[in-house]
Amino acid sequence: MAGKRDLVSMLDVREDLVGLLELAGKIKNRTKAGEPYEPLRGKSLAMLFEKASTRTRVSFEVGMTQLGGHALFLSPNDLQIGRGETIADTARVLSRYVDGIMYRAFRRDNVRELAANATVPVINGLDDKEHPCQVVADLFTIHERRGRLKGLRLAYVGDGNNVCNSLLLGTAIVGMHMAVACPSGYEPDPELLAQARRLSKETGSSLDIMRDPAAAAKRADVLYTDVWVSMGQEKEKEEREKLFRPYQLNEKLVTLANEDAIVMHCLPAHRGLEITDDVIDGPRSVVFDQAENRLHAQKAILARFIAGV
Repeated sequence: MAGKRDLVSMLDVREDLVGLLELAGKIKNRTKAGEPYEPLRGKSLAMLFEKASTRTRVSFEVGMTQLGGHALFLSPNDLQIGRGETIADTARVLSRYVDGIMYRAFRRDNVRELAANATVPVINGLDDKEHPCQVVADLFTIHERRGRLKGLRLAYVGDGNNVCNSLLLGTAIVGMHMAVACPSGYEPDPELLAQARRLSKETGSSLDIMRDPAAAAKRADVLYTDVWVSMGQEKEKEEREKLFRPYQLNEKLVTLANEDAIVMHCLPAHRGLEITDDVIDGPRSVVFDQAENRLHAQKAILARFIAGV
């Protein structure tokens, strides 16, 4: 496929992120109006899952169906990768069968290797460095609620993980200010942080890494958190839960943000740990709208990257 595009990082949509968000809005409106939109009729998507998933799997599978296509779920148990076939060979073979590959992986290097050897578009459904599909949905949700992105302030409280990395890049691209409050040693990826800083200078936005969650939350338009223990970190559970306790997104923190601030969490949530029940179920929470928007954002990504819409 000549000139095929991959979505491995938020940097891959740097030039057309705003257009992608607009496309997500148009597709959502058509879906809600019951108007069929099937640019992927006759197309197939291979979905490779090394990690368990609720939102990623369901939104991609339903999204492909609604766009007129077909999605194929493949776990390591279903593939010869689990028995030693190389990622490169898997990429070459799957490219002969399908029109796109979505890969939810443990390691960024594996996603890059798959993309380098596939002749069809590869979409990163999550790896240890980034979660770009999540952040496309997040930015879409913020714009939907606030009518703009540029100049808004997002406070992220907790672990500087893959979601945080993609948020840093995404907010910098669209000109949002972002403050990350995290414990020492749990900062975002240094390389991606440096790239986000360069982008924020270009768009005139600010990017701060700090220790104090209260300082991050002040005057924020968006409060965002994620799990303290990601998949693969179970051995660190006790230590992390103790260390991150002061970084809980609770009512006290919410009162420091702007009056019309919204609360976000990419789910699954560990209620009572990184976020309290009264906040996730409270009037400022857009968490379940955010989860729904994974479907609409994913459909925009599929339509753009596979059908070239």
